[in-house]
Order: sequence, then C-alpha cells, then structure tokens
Amino acid sequence: MAEGVGTGRGNHRTSPKSVEGTDPLPMYGTGHCKWFNVRMGFGFISMTSRGGNPIDPPLDVFVHQSKLHMEGFRSLKEGETVEFTFKKSSKGLECVWVTGPGGAHCVGSERRPKGKSIQQKRKQKGDRCYNCGGLDHHAKECVLPPQPKKCHYCQSASHMVAHCPHKAPSAPQGRHCQRASYSSQDSSILHKPSSSSEELTSKDASSQRKKRKK
Repeated sequence: MAEGVGTGRGNHRTSPKSVEGTDPLPMYGTGHCKWFNVRMGFGFISMTSRGGNPIDPPLDVFVHQSKLHMEGFRSLKEGETVEFTFKKSSKGLECVWVTGPGGAHCVGSERRPKGKSIQQKRKQKGDRCYNCGGLDHHAKECVLPPQPKKCHYCQSASHMVAHCPHKAPSAPQGRHCQRASYSSQDSSILHKPSSSSEELTSKDASSQRKKRKK
C-alpha cells in the first residue's frame, strides 16, 4: 500500500469540508430574537451564550426564515428564546439552524405580511363556488362534475337563493326613498304660494298708484 493512503480509521469523524478549510464547522449559541421582519423574512438574534460560555455584550447573528425549525409560516417573535448553530461569513455571523429550547419548534411571530391572498379575500367577501359551494375556488375552477342546482346561500336543493327562508329580506334602498320624499316636498313647495312674493307685488302696485297721482 502506498504511503499517504489511510484506511479511514480515526478520520471518519472529521468533516471533509473542515479538512479542506473552505467551510468550518458551525458553532453553537443561545440567545433571543432581537427583531424579525415578517415581510422580508429575516432578522437578528442577540447571542448571549456561545458554546456554553456567556457573552457580554451580546453579539448580533443574522437569521433567515429558511433556517427556522417550525411548520407553516416561518418567523421569530421578538424576545423569543432560541438555540442555534451559526457560522462566520464575509458578511458576519449567520445562523445555520435555529430551534426553540431543547430543539423544539420556534414559536414565531403573530404578525403577518400586509396584503392578503386571493383565497383569504374570497372567504372574507363570501364568494363561493356555485357548483359545490366551496369557499376556496370559483365555479370555473371546480374539479367536480356539474352538481344539481341548489340555493347558493344555505346549499339546500329544495329552493333557490331568491326564495331562501334563511336569508334576511333585503331592505329597500334608502336613496330611492329619500329621493321620493324630496321630490314630493319639492313639488309641494313649488305649488304653494309664497306670502313674501304676494307682499312684494302689493307694495309695487301701491307705489305705482302713488306715482300716477303725482
């Protein structure tokens, strides 16, 4: 066997990347979330302990949402306690993997980015599929075959939405009622003789008579 070729004993625990020196092994730290932008998907962790040794003052470690151990929408809550592995890059300290205490899932922030999805907008507006009654799509997107016609309000097949007993009757529109009342008032005002106009005409007539006498 040629010299320099090992059998692999004693070397299996060493990462090839660490031997090459291109990517050192990540370090372990603990701390809490300093701030996290839920819209941009990143923030910073204040590291208060590194490798079990306290750090004073704390160091800022960059964290991206893709490194968080949690399900669903990934984010961090401000002040949330976390455990993480990190590495040093050309930009500074960056998290490699972030978990809650003891490797649990991160809690995450209650905030969500502004601007709602199409599905959420449809649910709030009350739009539904006219074919199956689903709230997450429209009839043109429905994968089911054409269903029997039914009430779009209560999904009953015994009647249509126009005759639904569960739907509150629509109140008459106030604008039309107001216009009708205004028109009736206006007509009464126009046809009602004005006392002030009568007084003016009588005064004009008396003044003309006085001028003629003079």
